[in-house]
Amino acid sequence: MLSEPRRRRILEWIQEEGSARVRELAEAFKVSDATIRQDLERLETEGSITREHGGAYLNQSTPAQSSPLMLHHQENMDKKRRIGALAASLVADGETLILDAGTTTTEIALRLVSRRHLTVITNALNIAIHLGSVPSFAVHLPGGQFKSPTLSISGDKSVEYFSNIFAAKLFLATAGVDLEAGLTYPSFADLQLKEAMIKAAAHVYLVADSTKIGKSSFTRLGSLDVIHSLITDSGISDRHVREFEKRGIVVLVTE
Repeated sequence: MLSEPRRRRILEWIQEEGSARVRELAEAFKVSDATIRQDLERLETEGSITREHGGAYLNQSTPAQSSPLMLHHQENMDKKRRIGALAASLVADGETLILDAGTTTTEIALRLVSRRHLTVITNALNIAIHLGSVPSFAVHLPGGQFKSPTLSISGDKSVEYFSNIFAAKLFLATAGVDLEAGLTYPSFADLQLKEAMIKAAAHVYLVADSTKIGKSSFTRLGSLDVIHSLITDSGISDRHVREFEKRGIVVLVTE
């Protein structure tokens, strides 16, 4: 991998996890520790991260840290709000659903407060706080390690928790969705958790704005076979709609 794409993916990794060690990055990208140190030095010069002994962490001055409950990825918010509204319209009173962490799934959560008697399982602290204030809702949050950039809980305890859950619907977030690569994410940390969420749900809705379609990130969750429906915006191409539908995936497009 060329240095610029590698640095971009290293930054995505740190934005997802909050920090990273030189050794784990070197192993993941199959380069030397010295090469990773050079990449981190460049990212620090650009103001994105701060290096420390053996690794680096996301700068506290980044948008993700400007508010305790503000997520980092605030781009394409108009598209995400429309997707959130469409996804929320598919939820009926009394249902049990899983909401993945992310900006688009947060937009879904914001539009669910008018429902009654929902049971919501989420690994997103901000979603749990928001929906937990609705008197008729039962909101469940797994245990595990807290990741501040994504306001999410992850780790083995979270995976184990979802192994005992059954939900009618899962609204799953992604960093990239590609016809060949499938579902991809910036780091390894949440792959097992997302797999557990998928297994726990009868119907999996992937929520992804059109800028993520045809894009791939660093780690691969699996093929598109794991999702039943894609909820996206009108920026999706006709070709992509046809290709998803050929794979048996229902494509729901916002107005």
